[in-house]
Amino acid sequence: MSDTQKLDKKELKAPDAFQAAGTEAQSWIQKHEKTVVMGVAGALVLGLGVGLVNWVNDRSEDKAARQLGEALRPMQRGVDETGFAAAGATGNEKDAPFKSQAEKDQSVVASLDAFRKGSDGTHAAMAAGLPLAQTQLRLGMYAEALEGFHAFLKHARSEDPLRAAALEGKGYAFEGQGQLDKALEAFAQLGKENATPFLEGMGPYHQARILLAQGKKDEAARGFAEVAAKFPKTAAARMAQDRVSALIAQGVTPPVVAGAADAGT
Repeated sequence: MSDTQKLDKKELKAPDAFQAAGTEAQSWIQKHEKTVVMGVAGALVLGLGVGLVNWVNDRSEDKAARQLGEALRPMQRGVDETGFAAAGATGNEKDAPFKSQAEKDQSVVASLDAFRKGSDGTHAAMAAGLPLAQTQLRLGMYAEALEGFHAFLKHARSEDPLRAAALEGKGYAFEGQGQLDKALEAFAQLGKENATPFLEGMGPYHQARILLAQGKKDEAARGFAEVAAKFPKTAAARMAQDRVSALIAQGVTPPVVAGAADAGT
């Protein structure tokens, strides 16, 4: 439990302080949860280096697959903001860490964008659209990211587990543009389609989060409580339980949902 939630008796008697504590707790959650969620999706996408190459190799696009592997190389480089880290074990400057995450993301975008333009029409180019869109999303390039997510979803098979990452990214991009209704639709689709443990429960969690952003606290509280109950021991359940606690601190009474109390343990 955070310090903001450890209220003494004097604070509990003061409604204004109690409300402020709840708001501060929710602010912390909002600030950090995207890092957690995008970290999960990012790890999924980062693992595409070999996966995507194999995916296109199955379609006899050897040359494009090899080029894709090289284009994904910046994603494998670390970030060292201290400036003390040396190049990779090979001494190759191409393996040296970036000076910041922004520099890395910009390099990834430039690399994948150039690859896609040079391999237009290939399966490899389509596959590269997902990590490109994810990186554009982190850079706040919402329109470009949406274009990439749409293109990937248009061609990806219905059973492709990577559709979940694309749908979540699509929802985040709409949210970044302030189009909350469309974000809600994207996250609802994520909830229906997702069959991967990487993002289990995240569809309905994001739906509840958007409802909260729309000012629908009671509906959001119910959504968070249901996520905590239906998806126990997941990142979605833990974040949902944190959201429920923040809403309670603001005076919202969430519904009692069976199993919710043990969801995050």
